Amino acid sequence: MLFPQIGNMGGDWNTKKFAHTMWRKGTRLARDPDGTLIKASDVTIGSAFHVIPDGLNELEHHRIEEKAKAVVLLVRLDPRDLKIQPGREDWSFDGIVAYSKICTHVGCPVALYEQQTHHLLCPCHQSTFDVADGAKVVFGPAKRPLPQLPIAVDDEGYIVAQSDFHEPIGPSYWTRLKHTSDGLNDSSEGSSH
Repeated sequence: MLFPQIGNMGGDWNTKKFAHTMWRKGTRLARDPDGTLIKASDVTIGSAFHVIPDGLNELEHHRIEEKAKAVVLLVRLDPRDLKIQPGREDWSFDGIVAYSKICTHVGCPVALYEQQTHHLLCPCHQSTFDVADGAKVVFGPAKRPLPQLPIAVDDEGYIVAQSDFHEPIGPSYWTRLKHTSDGLNDSSEGSSH
């Protein structure tokens, strides 16, 4: 029985902190790492931007933790190539979409974008996601799509978040771990994912 001993070895098992990120309604999208704000006119078809929330670089505490949860890949496709998911008709702008960079398999950064196929690749275990089709998994061990960040454009032309992600970022097992009173993690409770 190694699990109880391993389960108590360091680390923070509080998975509720992955349920929310810094993204809020009106938060502008900024380039990672310099924090330059992004206008819709800056994003050309086929381009990809590594994105953080505006204000992240000014945080005095928990900057790394917040960045690890909030990193996004922003891509612009020809709007005719985009398969809008039901209920997400207003989550993009003129072919510009934003998805979490945190792989839904084990949490590695998904950052390799292939322009011709519209695929995002996770270099850890080769999970591949189709940006044109809701970042659905097309190959590899990931079991669910990358969460989409709803975006819009403000009156000054900057890309802004409409809200936080509507589902937890990262691997599904992060949302299933349950901290019990004895310090162990019980993953016997199911998840909606």
